[in-house]
Amino acid sequence: MKVRLGAIAAAVLLAITGCSAGSSAFVAGGDSALAVGFTAEPQNLDFTRTDGAAIPQALLYNVYETLVKLDEQGRIGPALAESWTVSPDRLVYDFTLRPGVTFSNGAPFTAEDVKFSVDRVKTDWTISVKSTMDVVDRVEVVDPLRARVVLSKPSNAWLFGMTSRIGAMFSPTGVGDLANKPIGTGPYVFAQRRRGDSVTLSENPAYWGAKPAYQTVYLKYYKDATALNNALLSNGIDVISSIVAPDSVPQFEKDNRFNVVQGTTNSEVVLAYNNKRPELADPRVRRALTLAIDRRALLDTAWAGRGTLLGSMVPPTDPWYEDLSGAQPHDPEQAKALLREAGKENLSLRLRIPNLPYAVSSAQVVSSELSKVGVNVTIEPLDFPAVWLKQVFTEHDYDLSIVQHVEARDIVTFGKPSFYWGYDNPQVTELLARADAGTPEEQAGVMREVARTLDADAAANWLFLFPNVMVAKKKVTGLAQNQVTESFDLTRLGRA
Repeated sequence: MKVRLGAIAAAVLLAITGCSAGSSAFVAGGDSALAVGFTAEPQNLDFTRTDGAAIPQALLYNVYETLVKLDEQGRIGPALAESWTVSPDRLVYDFTLRPGVTFSNGAPFTAEDVKFSVDRVKTDWTISVKSTMDVVDRVEVVDPLRARVVLSKPSNAWLFGMTSRIGAMFSPTGVGDLANKPIGTGPYVFAQRRRGDSVTLSENPAYWGAKPAYQTVYLKYYKDATALNNALLSNGIDVISSIVAPDSVPQFEKDNRFNVVQGTTNSEVVLAYNNKRPELADPRVRRALTLAIDRRALLDTAWAGRGTLLGSMVPPTDPWYEDLSGAQPHDPEQAKALLREAGKENLSLRLRIPNLPYAVSSAQVVSSELSKVGVNVTIEPLDFPAVWLKQVFTEHDYDLSIVQHVEARDIVTFGKPSFYWGYDNPQVTELLARADAGTPEEQAGVMREVARTLDADAAANWLFLFPNVMVAKKKVTGLAQNQVTESFDLTRLGRA
């Protein structure tokens, strides 16, 4: 949909001014405030009970903190824990906590809160990633600044998982209304939410760490790529968190008001097959659909060639990465032969996708490519995140879907038959368990075997790895070249 630049500029400025949450009205370009544009708005503010990436993108590391966190290279470092030790049998983790940390409601952060937060994942969380905490046997409070976590078996995934949303620290006095009033220890506190428009974060005056560069941050949400780009061009926002219209990048590269940051992510754009559907339970059919799609042409068409071709759920930033992008080459004749062999010619499938630009543009290419091998595809865009999460992710009501998976090391979801793609392969489940319990060297070797097995089985079609392309006014510094966590980490940002 095309709209005039002037109308967008006026609407954006009016909307941002209206979400000041008691502070001075925002004017893009000011020194104390920052406005960042996003495409996927949080359904609510409770990531313990609501799946999807939009909530941790806004709140993780900014409002909620973890004991440990990832740096740009994917390495685990200290956060609320100053240090930690691991027992020789890899079952006992002793964390030494930072002193003097408080939650934004004034409650002190102690080892009791570590126990509360870890236990609560197992008892109160409802989203799928909670299973990472199943390996915890118990949490012991050694003293106010020392917490001990005892695992039931060695797990490489557990400490890594503690850098994600499941590692967020909560206070027993701050979980009464998580959907509307998040309370954490981070550099920012939640100030206001305007549904359909923005989330406002304000500087936490009691924060234990370095003072953030911006006192107020407005997270602005746009479903239309043109509106998002025009908001930056018209001074309505300062940063585009992720370009959603790749053909717009050159206009920003030529404009000396902006810096364009380009890198990679661990976000796989996946054509999901509902393995529970009779039509798709046969691996020959799934392989046929995979061979029918020219992924290079799809990347060129849907994302202007930016991004990286994949052949598995493993991005290059993972230690067990192996380039499998050529393992299932484009071969429509072989695709037709496999469909004939499986007795599944003239298939009709529903492709239910988020109404986001990357999914819509990719879906058009998928539909066109599959039609060439006799598969009729009906594209059904769904409102994201609410409707897509409910109907596709939760209720599994789909044949095909396309979505960007942003969670780190999410290849493990193929070991969970209840996950939305319904893939059930005991061999993969066993391999994943062996990799998790092994040494780091053993883990890397077994995970490569997992990736090869999934590729050979055509468990899904990994279309491409989403690039990290951000645009910011030159006053904004510190944007991470690589996006390897769920968080849009505001603590990194500075001012020129």
